Amino acid sequence: MPGPGDSGLLRELQEDGGPAGPPVQVDDLAAAVRDYEQHKEPRWVWPSAGHVYQRLLQAGVRVARCHDVALADALITGRDAALGSAGSGHGDAGAEAGDAPLAGARALLKAAAGSGEQSWNHRLDQPALFDPVEAGAAGLVDPRSLLDALVEVHAEQLRSIAADEHPDRFGLLVTAESAGSMVAAEMTLAGLPWRPEVHDALLAEMLGPRPALPGQRPARLAALADQVAAAFGHSPGRVQGSRPVNPDSPSQLLHALAADGIRLTSTRLAVLKDVDHPAIAPLLEYKELARLHSAFGWSWLDTWVMGGRFRPEYVVGGVVSGRWASRGGGALQIPRLLRRAVVADPGWVLVVADASQLEPRVLAALAGDRAFADAAMGGDLYAELATAFGGERAKAKVAMLSAMYGGAGGEAGQLLAVLRQRFPAAAGFVEAAARAGEEGRVVRSVLGRACPPPSANWRALTEEAADPDAERDPRAGQASRARGRFTRNFVVQASAADWALVMLVSLRAELAKMISRDQPELVFFQHDEVIVHCTRDQADIVTAAVSRAAVAASRLVFGSTRVAFPLSTAVVDSYADAK
Repeated sequence: MPGPGDSGLLRELQEDGGPAGPPVQVDDLAAAVRDYEQHKEPRWVWPSAGHVYQRLLQAGVRVARCHDVALADALITGRDAALGSAGSGHGDAGAEAGDAPLAGARALLKAAAGSGEQSWNHRLDQPALFDPVEAGAAGLVDPRSLLDALVEVHAEQLRSIAADEHPDRFGLLVTAESAGSMVAAEMTLAGLPWRPEVHDALLAEMLGPRPALPGQRPARLAALADQVAAAFGHSPGRVQGSRPVNPDSPSQLLHALAADGIRLTSTRLAVLKDVDHPAIAPLLEYKELARLHSAFGWSWLDTWVMGGRFRPEYVVGGVVSGRWASRGGGALQIPRLLRRAVVADPGWVLVVADASQLEPRVLAALAGDRAFADAAMGGDLYAELATAFGGERAKAKVAMLSAMYGGAGGEAGQLLAVLRQRFPAAAGFVEAAARAGEEGRVVRSVLGRACPPPSANWRALTEEAADPDAERDPRAGQASRARGRFTRNFVVQASAADWALVMLVSLRAELAKMISRDQPELVFFQHDEVIVHCTRDQADIVTAAVSRAAVAASRLVFGSTRVAFPLSTAVVDSYADAK
């Protein structure tokens, strides 16, 4: 547990989480942690990686294993809330009166972790392990009280994991989620290699030179705005009875289109693309470039790229399905064009690996459908499935996406019927998940991540009225079907997130075995794709490590399965060349 300055408290624990000895005060927490790592094989227990591990990394200390109490608590609380919603008698951890002390301990840890988390971009020049101002703020609570709370909550979490319906699976999920928090911190510190001069040149190529004044439109956007105005009868430089139409204003655009006899409900791309008007072509181009300028323009470059590195701030399990999110910077939505700015250092390369057609393969493994599993053993799953659709790969893809996402209208419904006939177990698996959602029940991923329970409003809308003669709200069926589509996809997407997370942390362990002066670095992760930055002569070794990590993930998550989870791996100088 961090204390003032560089100090801290350590306490060894037993296997069940109980104390194995008294707390030990250390003057240099980073040095003490380094010593433990060198002479023992500890699993560190801390409130959150953001509270402790970020600063250990800046002190040059890495650890192999941890238990992140905040992430474990989110998984356990989500599971128990879902079980309580299903009528099992369980509820939120610490909610009952008898658990009041535990709830207090949890609240204490949450407050301490929150006070310690700051943006990495504000830490890079921080000389001390623990900033005196932060230490003073956290000092309002005695560090020993925080340590006692940490021990208490961790021990309760171990008991809760052991009591799970599938403790080995759920325990693996907690372990992987905790390890993922360390990967996230390490990737942020390493940063994704980014050439600001390439980024600037790409922006200038598309938008024109960087504007001299903040808020000023780049030349290309200004020219397109003039074209939009002219198309509505407002020529640049000519006095008009009303001001020119601002392409950034939906209300002005709708009013101008209505004045020309075109009435629309919105200015979304899907609506505008079918409109016949001379303003539409320049407006669509304007919208596309304006989004790029707003999300990844020069302001983004100044804010997020420092020292040739883009340092995203990842949020582990930030999406209900377990996928990661990012805190600013748009890390998980890098435009394909700007990938040309992601360039390895001289003498280094990027090993880019992504799982091919991951979610359909996950469905095959979940369902245990032998025919589907045999098809998934090939390289192109949709091509293998195409035999059920007269050899048409496109139709096989539509049918599979319909099965996972709930589309059943038009041709999709007909193709889905074929899928049900040829692969009944796979189709039945997602349809059972959909029925569970429609009935207000919860579903879980293969490792046990629970979907959110239905809201009170949903239950009030969909439950049958006590009066048999009362008419049911017409929105009830729509709400039930919407939740069914959500749970249908959740079981697949969340299980895919389980596999990807275990693959990621397995790869971290593989790379840690490569003791080298120039250690390969994990630098990027999104959904089913990972990037390792390594020296050119390490590329083959890293590629082999990626393959071993995928095999390990398949075994750990799905056990003995016939389904193959191939990774497409490319060794490139620029991220843009990977696909």
